[in-house]
Amino acid sequence: MILLKRLASAALVLALSHNVANAEIHKGETAGVGDPVHTVFVSFSNQAGKNDVEIQVNAGQTLTKSMLKGAKGQIDFFSTVPSLVNLMAGQQRMYAKIDEAPELSKNLRSIFGFEAGAYHPVTLAGSGIENWEDIKGKTVFTGPPAGSASATSEALIKNITGYEAGKDYKAVRLSWGEGIAALSDKKIDMMIRPAEIGSSRIEQFGLSGEFRVLSIPEASMEKEGMKKQLGAAGRGMTKFDGGIYKGQLTKGNINSLGFFQFVGTHSGLSDDVVYKATKGFWDNIKEVQNTAFFLKDVTKETAFTAINVPLHPGAIRYYEEAGFEIPDNLRP
Repeated sequence: MILLKRLASAALVLALSHNVANAEIHKGETAGVGDPVHTVFVSFSNQAGKNDVEIQVNAGQTLTKSMLKGAKGQIDFFSTVPSLVNLMAGQQRMYAKIDEAPELSKNLRSIFGFEAGAYHPVTLAGSGIENWEDIKGKTVFTGPPAGSASATSEALIKNITGYEAGKDYKAVRLSWGEGIAALSDKKIDMMIRPAEIGSSRIEQFGLSGEFRVLSIPEASMEKEGMKKQLGAAGRGMTKFDGGIYKGQLTKGNINSLGFFQFVGTHSGLSDDVVYKATKGFWDNIKEVQNTAFFLKDVTKETAFTAINVPLHPGAIRYYEEAGFEIPDNLRP
């Protein structure tokens, strides 16, 4: 009898080990820790896991490359930016040398979108910068060498002031971590950093001193260049109370360039997998919203914010069951 029990136990262990070994692990990529898109993607992956969709998250990746890998089917889930979709489809900038980029872009599918945060133009008290015109002759960190943030920041400066990078001011391109360190050490005069509203990365500058987040002037919003930038895929005007940050000197509401992102996949992934992942996320949305301050705005009403590629059929299946209003242009 004892022998039979031991044999039964051994068989059970082997069966469980076999199931674990054969469980499908889906690869996913997102930005670095502390980035809002990382926070959202990890929350999505955690909730998907509760519904039997295991996603192995590889953080600290460049979103331009992750989306390309997703389009090729080399990874199943990724974070991305709507503006990058247009660049891939048009074989522009970082995709200019990739001949198959336009065709690959047709493989992209979305799951949900969200407002990730706002561009924060940050300068320390005593830098000599109190408004946008003061940037002239200064050194400004605009973003990393790869990706779209640096071009966005430099376009923002041009649309507000007319200043050209390399001519009217020195634009410095570093990694995100190096940019923050450079401002902290006063090696640069200003940093433009996309971050979630209420970000601890921005808050840190008020813990030991004072700093200023520049607001986009109302008059600048009437300029054609600014209108075009605000109307671009994944962009829009947003406002937040400057008092949200301790030690921040700009009073009242700050006008800022808001940025939107989405969690994506590819057309070749199983409908059932995407359905279960999507359902896991939205069924536990209360837990997601409690993860970070900015996630409270991830709701049923904002699920399709700024998405510019079709939804995956598996996601559509869930949204139809749950009663979401799906825009016609997001159906494949």
